[in-house]
Amino acid sequence: MIRKAQSKDAPRVHALLEDIVKLHHKGRPDIFAGESPKYDIPALIEKFQKDNEYIFVSVDENDCVNGYVMCILEEKNDPFFTQRPYRTLYVDDLCVDKSAQKGGIGRALMARAVEQARELHCYNLDLNVWACNEDAIRFYEKIGMQKQRQYMEFILD
Repeated sequence: MIRKAQSKDAPRVHALLEDIVKLHHKGRPDIFAGESPKYDIPALIEKFQKDNEYIFVSVDENDCVNGYVMCILEEKNDPFFTQRPYRTLYVDDLCVDKSAQKGGIGRALMARAVEQARELHCYNLDLNVWACNEDAIRFYEKIGMQKQRQYMEFILD
């Protein structure tokens, strides 16, 4: 079942965020410290209540969180864009517990995010994925997402 995140979900979401920290550190130890998630539990509870953030969790039959998607509504009023305001629902984070992967949870969470984007009359739903996270890239491509842009880098000594 997919539902809106509640305060009681914060500790479990935080534990999944710890998995994300480790994954990013393993892929890019030159960038990610791998020590603590980007949000602590009080910050998560605050995020769950923000008007422009849409955070959904997947729960099992015992109401235990086994995945989440965090989305942020972004509006740009830039004359550069053909649509003003340019509304997008940005997927800030998606995680499914390792033990629950390959069961359709990620797909269901993303479908809920797309549904929310439509309800908000967004032009699109977008996200950023690190090149070292090949499993995530394959997943996003498998559900029909396509590249919008690509960041490139020179690592300077």
